[in-house]
Amino acid sequence: MDVVVSFLFFGPAALPADHGTRTYHRAHRRRCMWYTKRTPVRGKDTDMTPPLSSSKLTQLQNLDAVLAREIRGQSQVLPRISSVIRRGELGLSHPLRPRGSFALLGPTGVGKTEVVLVTTHHIFGADRLFRFDMSEYQTQESLGLLLGAKLGDVGFLGAIRGRAAEGSLLFDEAEKAHPRVLDLLLQLLDAARLTVATGQTLDFSGFYVWLTSNIGSAELMSLQHSSEATLERHVLTRAQQSLRPEIFARINEKLVFHRLAYDHQLEIAEKFLARQIAFLGDRGHRLELHPDTLPFLVRKGFHPKLGARPMRDAVEKLVGDAVAECLLECRPACGTLSVDEARDCLVVR
Repeated sequence: MDVVVSFLFFGPAALPADHGTRTYHRAHRRRCMWYTKRTPVRGKDTDMTPPLSSSKLTQLQNLDAVLAREIRGQSQVLPRISSVIRRGELGLSHPLRPRGSFALLGPTGVGKTEVVLVTTHHIFGADRLFRFDMSEYQTQESLGLLLGAKLGDVGFLGAIRGRAAEGSLLFDEAEKAHPRVLDLLLQLLDAARLTVATGQTLDFSGFYVWLTSNIGSAELMSLQHSSEATLERHVLTRAQQSLRPEIFARINEKLVFHRLAYDHQLEIAEKFLARQIAFLGDRGHRLELHPDTLPFLVRKGFHPKLGARPMRDAVEKLVGDAVAECLLECRPACGTLSVDEARDCLVVR
């Protein structure tokens, strides 16, 4: 039987030119991978088995379908997210960097945060997403919150690394962060290693790094008749100027999310309504839908500039008010959810 010998070694030539310190080289040597794998050769085919469980492989195979079901109106970015996640989970990403990194750009309410939630929950579970609102890190002193403000303090990032070896780090509205905080993101993206106030160097190579930004989206309404390629170039240029080119260059995927059209809002309203009915059903309120209910909710919640958030609020308010009216009248909230045109609201009949 013929044998294929696989050899993988990341030597000094693979190191970034600006990271030639002695400490980095020692860490690099510790983390080099050098192994052999005996695999029978069958003509042109090699029977390689990924070192993952069957359930994990199924998760990765189903990721496209899960994202398409949960995220509406952004089909142009979902395959690129799935591609990075698959490479990271199959061990094909660079071992000295995060498993994957993303810059999610575009207007508010179009699904940037939602795609991070859905992806992380599907791959890792509900408790592996660690979110930072970068509007809280606009001063140089706020850097101590992340790395520890005094000797012996591990900071938020140290606490996260002590709790989990893998997951997602979401830096929301990254353009609002102080330049020193952006320097930290640069180090995280470049080497996946951070030193906290305790003196420990923490390894974040098991994490995905997500940056979101609304930068450049304010001008999109004036460019709404331009082609999608023109809009994307505008947003990418503005984001690169705001987040600094050296950070932008280290991100695996820079993804521009588009504004939601009316048809997409209709699908989103249907999803929000199904969630709300399931939520009320768990509390004993059995509701069915009249055909006029969904168009009424879209009419009340559709806002082209603000995206899906007004739709979510409209569904929660109008459906919740209809159920509350039943409960205040001491009658069960079970029946058909329909539109009362005279009162311009939803009622349970």
